Amino acid sequence: MKNDEKKGSLMNTASKQQEIVTACRVLEYAGQADMVWGHVSVRDDQGRGVWLKGSNLGFDEVQESDVILLSWEGEILEGTAGRHVEYPIHLEIMKVRPDVNAVVHTHPLYSIAFAATGWPLMALSHEACHFVPPDIARFLKTGDLIRTPDLGSDLALCLGDRNAVLIPHHGIVTVGSDLGKAVAAATHLERACQIALLAGEGAQPSPDEEALQKRERSDRHLSMAWNYLARTVPKSLN
Repeated sequence: MKNDEKKGSLMNTASKQQEIVTACRVLEYAGQADMVWGHVSVRDDQGRGVWLKGSNLGFDEVQESDVILLSWEGEILEGTAGRHVEYPIHLEIMKVRPDVNAVVHTHPLYSIAFAATGWPLMALSHEACHFVPPDIARFLKTGDLIRTPDLGSDLALCLGDRNAVLIPHHGIVTVGSDLGKAVAAATHLERACQIALLAGEGAQPSPDEEALQKRERSDRHLSMAWNYLARTVPKSLN
């Protein structure tokens, strides 16, 4: 086993609560914190529902005791922390996407600014190739909170089989087969949107064929990014 893979594999032994705490620290370090708003989740291994970051806490504050287990109906099964009002984002996506085991919802600066332009996201960087072509999905039904199962279901439909969706005037949602890939997708999407804004509307993207070739390495690259951040970022913040 390569050194990076060996170090990163230590995360495989973490509890769901530990994984979520680490993910929150990574997102804080990556500049995706928005005071007490934003949340991450992982699917429960026993099929009971999803583990979700507790509400009214910043990414830098969350501890293992602040992670709750929600049933598929949204009831708190374990934990004493509050429940984010946008919990339907996590439940409704995982209900229809058996391949998704983790969901991230944040309000990152550049992604929000880019979504407001209405420009297509183009393959201007390696990061963008995780999401395009074709253009990234945009949820246009509302830019307000996703508070109901119906809105969560509509968002899941918009996401489709992709790994990310922009919610203009609100934020982003990214998903993955594990929490690391979902978190790394969020950090990569933010950088892709930053580059797009810097380059401007007339920038020239990579050809589609080249961009899709880059995407073939997406899972490995997202895992590598997560493994690095997961083993280094918490040390600098705890």
